Amino acid sequence: MKYLRQAVIIAAITFMAEIIKYFVPLPVPASIYGLILLFVLLKSGALKLEQIEDVGGLLLELMPLLLVPASVSFLTVLDTIQSMLLPVLIMGFVGTMVVMMITGRVSQWVIRRKERKQ
Repeated sequence: MKYLRQAVIIAAITFMAEIIKYFVPLPVPASIYGLILLFVLLKSGALKLEQIEDVGGLLLELMPLLLVPASVSFLTVLDTIQSMLLPVLIMGFVGTMVVMMITGRVSQWVIRRKERKQ
């Protein structure tokens, strides 16, 4: 019964994210709205981590299994995108490096700010 209750809570948050996406005219996936909504609920205390922890952990454990179909479908169209493969790999590498640099800078800024307050 505990798992069912937790799954219903997560499903309700996902449903609310779909509703938000329907009404907000931005090119943002519903999953992002769901993550933001979940974050706000957890930080505000309206939702306790214990209320979704078990099913959330289960979903995280199953995540690699859920990504297998996407990986297989990518391999089936590999010959179609082979001409674009090098630019896509370069963009992926450059994008990853930019995200890593920005994340590092923001982390350093937060750490320095926290040290100044102490």
